[in-house]
Amino acid sequence: MTDRKKRLKKGISSLQKQVELHEEKKKQAEEENNEDLVRYYEKEIEAKEKTKQEKQAILDKQ
Repeated sequence: MTDRKKRLKKGISSLQKQVELHEEKKKQAEEENNEDLVRYYEKEIEAKEKTKQEKQAILDKQ
């Protein structure tokens, strides 16, 4: 069980870093007025946030 918890925590941490990176890239795309890229990063951020919440829910159950 502890291995699974450790893996979940590591996965959540990794997803948070990816979200932060995508937010920075989204900000750059906004500055460059690249709407397609902004929409792409918004979708990616939403997907990663959802996955992070799912992993957090699994972790909380244990």
